[in-house]
Amino acid sequence: MKFHDKRQLSLSSASQPAATGFPQFRTPKQLGYYFPAEFATHAATWLSWPHKEASWPGKIDLIYPYYARFVKEVSAGETVNINVNDEAMKASATRFLEEAGVDMNKIGFFFNPTNDAWCRDHGPAFLINPNAENKKVIVDWAYNAWGNKYPPFDLDDVIPTRIGEYYNIPVFAPGIVMEGGSVEFNGKGSLLTSTACLLNPNRNPHLNQEQIEQYLRHYYGVEQILWVSEGIVGDDTDGHIDDTVRFVNEDTVLTVVEENKADENYDLLQTNLEELQQMRLLNGRQLNIIELPMPDAVVYEDQRLPASYANFYIANAAVIVPTYRCDKDDKALQIIQDCFPDRKVAGIDSTDIIWGLGSFHCLSQQEPLV
Repeated sequence: MKFHDKRQLSLSSASQPAATGFPQFRTPKQLGYYFPAEFATHAATWLSWPHKEASWPGKIDLIYPYYARFVKEVSAGETVNINVNDEAMKASATRFLEEAGVDMNKIGFFFNPTNDAWCRDHGPAFLINPNAENKKVIVDWAYNAWGNKYPPFDLDDVIPTRIGEYYNIPVFAPGIVMEGGSVEFNGKGSLLTSTACLLNPNRNPHLNQEQIEQYLRHYYGVEQILWVSEGIVGDDTDGHIDDTVRFVNEDTVLTVVEENKADENYDLLQTNLEELQQMRLLNGRQLNIIELPMPDAVVYEDQRLPASYANFYIANAAVIVPTYRCDKDDKALQIIQDCFPDRKVAGIDSTDIIWGLGSFHCLSQQEPLV
């Protein structure tokens, strides 16, 4: 049940985009499906167990205790499904999780081989329609490791379809490149993204902004696309939104700002802030904007890493926030806690994990409850 859209959306056909299959020529949005906000209730969280040494050169063995604690915090409120390559990887993962005190009854292992660990970008995008016969479907965007930067990525590219086959639910394949970390949702029809990433020619050079917006609307089930310009320095994804701006409810965003005017992120993040201040939601309201500090620069082997407190993950029972052995950690945790009074906010040291150029949000993908 995989339905491919192999025809480009032209401006003339934008109101009737192509999507063959379920039923013929109808997209998820036309079928009433939408991508829920991350703060909505999850059925599970999906992860791909880290194993690519080249993503954490010289450090991969250091990340597992922190990664296992992340799993423990998430699994306190929901099932955690983990993609592993084989029985040996499952055994290794089990050992780290048990050492961290994880309740293994909350863990499901799936033999879905991967190239890398970044499940936010290669994992399944679950859309829901509570009134449909199939209440949940998957969109399997094309994945090219952020503009063909890190081949091979063939195993990662098919993960959503493998999971759709396991669940026996429809899988839509729009046929263009998209990554979960590049989009942010309020669950009420609005999607936030960045021009730095989605309009980068290393993704979909054959599409213009209006055409990309049509794909976003029809395959995420949204009404409105809101654009900021910039990502942060050191981000090899070319500016994923999950390092800069995050919805915490339907009309409130946390956005990172740099306080040091001499820092190379200062002007970039001020540009985003000014753009956010001009935005209006579908109901006509301005965004409620809460500023979140950036941590001090994290540099390793002369490389500025994309350390950001915005790369938190909103689970059912907790919000897991990356920390960086920095004086601003506590301030950031308190700001985020104030946004989530009904959830535990757990800070987990991400100083080693960020050497992989991503943190907890990049590593995870939620499956909504419906």
